[in-house]
Amino acid sequence: MESIKALKWRYATKKFDPEQILPPKKIEILKKAFNLTATSYGLQPLKMLVIQNKDLQAELKEASYGQKQISTASHVLVICIEKEIGKSFIENYFRYVQDIRKTPDDVLHPFRESLIGDFEKKPSGEIRIWATHQAYLVLGTLMSICAVEGIDSCPMEGFEPEKYDQILKLDDHNLQSVLVLPVGYRAKDDFFAELKKVRRPLEETVIEF
Repeated sequence: MESIKALKWRYATKKFDPEQILPPKKIEILKKAFNLTATSYGLQPLKMLVIQNKDLQAELKEASYGQKQISTASHVLVICIEKEIGKSFIENYFRYVQDIRKTPDDVLHPFRESLIGDFEKKPSGEIRIWATHQAYLVLGTLMSICAVEGIDSCPMEGFEPEKYDQILKLDDHNLQSVLVLPVGYRAKDDFFAELKKVRRPLEETVIEF
């Protein structure tokens, strides 16, 4: 039940304490959690930016409709999708499979070629939507790990991706920002921290057969 207690403790933090900085070991846990998140086919079409730079955070705040969490958080995590996911990207993934699992190529070949063929048929917009779905899987993992580790967070869709991409020069990395997660420690006077969670009863949200 400790995990449930942690999930009850977490909330979308509205006010961070700017004086409290997450220790490196906590950031390392979040980085590893990001990398261990399940993704479709195991392809990981994502990268995460870890930002701890108050000048840059202030600039990003302006591209986040002035939301103060961006500038006062200890760190800002920006989840990005790869802009090009095609044959070379998929082949690179299967090279990791071979290196790590020592799986013979004749075993991998049918699935690899099938996956490449499937992605080559998909419109780029459909692939971007698929990759964005993977970003939400990552966001869920990060928020849960934050709760377990006693880290406050605030998931954000409310930002201007084009401005983020420009500020962070994401074109240079062939990336596109899709989600933002400021992390840190809540301010003692954040009114929202003490509010009870509002959730539909389990009887309304879970159906058992």
